[in-house]
Amino acid sequence: MTENELAKIVFELGLKIHKALGPGLLESSYEECLFYEIHKYGLYVEKQKSLPLIYEEVKLQIGYRIDLILENKLIIEVKAVDALNDIHFAQILTYLKLSHCKLGLLINFNTLLFKDGVKRVINGSL
Repeated sequence: MTENELAKIVFELGLKIHKALGPGLLESSYEECLFYEIHKYGLYVEKQKSLPLIYEEVKLQIGYRIDLILENKLIIEVKAVDALNDIHFAQILTYLKLSHCKLGLLINFNTLLFKDGVKRVINGSL
């Protein structure tokens, strides 16, 4: 399955969650529900996956954690904030570069319309 096909599935599952719960909950609630829905769908998903920073021959375990990674291809960063800003995009871009994934979804569940909170982020360094 391609990254785009996975992203479409995640969008639909996120929309289902947003319709059921609405905005206003903690980020961890949405993350757990999305993990549950993806797993129930039958896809391989990991949550809070540790991501080391590798610099030359040095491997640093400095606390980077990907919210969700789907099929080792698609990174999902879950937010529940008033508005996405540059630091959120920088975070997911860093995760994409370090993991060598091509596509990430930055999903802010704290919006009235779910589609307004979903941003596709592409790793341009590949």
